Amino acid sequence: MYTDGRGEGELRGAFPGVRSEPVAEGWEHRWKEFHRPVRAGGLWIGPPWIPPPAGEAAVVVDPGRAFGTGAHATTRACIELLSRIEPAGLLDAGCGSGVLAVAAAKLGFSPVIAVDSDPVAVDVARGTADANGVEIDVRLADLLADPLPDSDVLVANIEVGAVEKLLRRAAASTAVTSGYLAADSLRAAGWTTIERLELEGWAADAFERAH
Repeated sequence: MYTDGRGEGELRGAFPGVRSEPVAEGWEHRWKEFHRPVRAGGLWIGPPWIPPPAGEAAVVVDPGRAFGTGAHATTRACIELLSRIEPAGLLDAGCGSGVLAVAAAKLGFSPVIAVDSDPVAVDVARGTADANGVEIDVRLADLLADPLPDSDVLVANIEVGAVEKLLRRAAASTAVTSGYLAADSLRAAGWTTIERLELEGWAADAFERAH
């Protein structure tokens, strides 16, 4: 734990055998070292304290209150698969920080709707869209109970059971899904796999609705 001189004295009074070490200057910012830029689908994705390369399409995401910095293998795989699909209207189901929705907008998808059941995620996703200068319709809804917004493309980077339920409910003609391991069994009745991408033991799939 971190404390000041007074706290150290109190700890020593309560626990005589406690050890202490000086903390290097700037320790409160050390966590930022763990958030490094990545690239996926032709996009640079990184935190706001690292400037993107000049002239490069960028998605800036502040790692904070909502899931999704862009660095995880499932997120990168989804963005890569989205970059290979003809842009159209898109629904980001379970948007978290909004990184996938913003990446989709940067890739030319429009209109983009982002939905999450967590009010904090909705607030963060709106902030992510604003920070990147893209227009996204962010909504609060229960993806597995409320009516789903119409879209041509569904993207969902969530756990495998929720992905299966969404695929049964969605009216989209194309879907990109992830959030599960390559070894997981994904039931996608009514869909035909276009492509599977595996990164670091995780998998992402692109589907077309079966005819």
